[in-house]
Amino acid sequence: MITGELKNKIDSLWGIFWTGGLTNPLDVIEQMTYLMFIHDLDATDLRHQKEALMLGLDSKSMFDGEVTINDRVVSKQDLKWSRLGDMEPRQMYDTMANAVFPFIKGLDDGNDSAYSTYMQDAIFKIPTPLMLDKIMTAMNGIYELMEEDKSGDTRGDVYEYLLSKIATAGVNGQFRTPRHIIKMMVELMDPRPDDTICDPAAGTSGFLVEAAEYLKNVKKEDVLFDPENRKHYMNDMFTGFDMDRTMLRIGAMNMMTHGIEHPNIEYRDSLTDQNPDRDKYSLILANPPFKGSLDYDSVSDDLRDIVNTKKPKTELLFLELFLKMLKKGGRTACIVPDGVLFGSSKAHKAIRKELIENNKLQAVISMPSGVFKPYAGVSTAVLVFNKTGYGGTDKVWFYDMKNDGFSLDDKRSRIEANDIPDIVERFRNLGKEADRKRTDQSFLVYKEEIVKNDYDLSINKYKEIEYEKVEYEPTSVILGRINDLQKEIEAGLKELEKMLKEPKPEGDREHD
Repeated sequence: MITGELKNKIDSLWGIFWTGGLTNPLDVIEQMTYLMFIHDLDATDLRHQKEALMLGLDSKSMFDGEVTINDRVVSKQDLKWSRLGDMEPRQMYDTMANAVFPFIKGLDDGNDSAYSTYMQDAIFKIPTPLMLDKIMTAMNGIYELMEEDKSGDTRGDVYEYLLSKIATAGVNGQFRTPRHIIKMMVELMDPRPDDTICDPAAGTSGFLVEAAEYLKNVKKEDVLFDPENRKHYMNDMFTGFDMDRTMLRIGAMNMMTHGIEHPNIEYRDSLTDQNPDRDKYSLILANPPFKGSLDYDSVSDDLRDIVNTKKPKTELLFLELFLKMLKKGGRTACIVPDGVLFGSSKAHKAIRKELIENNKLQAVISMPSGVFKPYAGVSTAVLVFNKTGYGGTDKVWFYDMKNDGFSLDDKRSRIEANDIPDIVERFRNLGKEADRKRTDQSFLVYKEEIVKNDYDLSINKYKEIEYEKVEYEPTSVILGRINDLQKEIEAGLKELEKMLKEPKPEGDREHD
């Protein structure tokens, strides 16, 4: 979330683009994305060198040696963000336009990767050396601020805030899931070194990046020291789909700067025949768009098995899609709007029945409506389930999240109240939840009760509210007190009337 001084700096940076003649918001976002990537290449390369040294691994800097660009031999060191900042504006501009941009466009050339695919049409549009100098100076100030807050994802946060300036953003559904919610879902799923992880609505690849960071931080030895696991981690572990080329470019860059050498980020409409992936992934993490209804004919044929309706809702189709894409035993953590939990249509009931009867629904975590503010006030929940194909749901764990560490208004300021650590801890120890009461914040509900309630998964259907008994004094006592108070008021009024009727002293009359 962009707030305070950082927000002001981003606004100032936006103003530099605007006054410099770059007024199309999408152009601004794309140019910002390229520049952030160039900055992060420098920082990431330095970090990789340090990590390799600590781990005793061989590693070569991408900025070692020279490169020939447009018949011009250039030292790669001159292409680093930190070196560009030492140049005078005209030299900086010439190097950026005629060397750095061609260099980053060809970084992964020949590997047929997401990065090479979506950087092919990258164009440098900043018009003047002075404007570039101002932009880079402003960006350095932003990165200095972000360094002070280690929890932030600069690229994602900046993009989210810039995107909020586009009037059509809400229609396109292009809002990032809050980073702390993504982190919670990844921790709940506890990714493994042999997982194949997919987000069919990847956006900026936030879920994939967080899963990669979790594995690198929590299971470093298994992931980075095992040759097979490391190869899998760098090449085949992560897959993301999206229908927005700007998102795809950002997602690919996001993954690469977080250490994934060849991310599988593809242009694909996940709900159509463009997506043939079935029984392929062991883990899906997603916050799919809630666009409403889709045209029946545009939906992949095999996604009509459960959600069989002429106007299928996007969120219901994605749940069926997840089940299709998962391997047997695969697991999912996904965000759904509250309507999925209690909707009364045939399609709503059918998908809930499929999750409970034919697979294993583990958890329903209801989140407060302020989680996605200021962009949206919709109430949502996290569903956690495993694909089994034969059932397995015995009990379902419900949690009523009341606080996520931020205020639930449009400001979303940090607060102390935060249920997320408790959610992760309790989910990892569900055996201890058996004795929890329905008046508690979390509890287990047997499958049989859910079935009797028409597969309703709303926590309010099962939660009991404990009302505190308040004892009041007898009515006669309260009326007696009112009567005494009335007598006191009457006595006071009589005393006041008496004082007003008394004659005034001679001295006071002279002043009348």
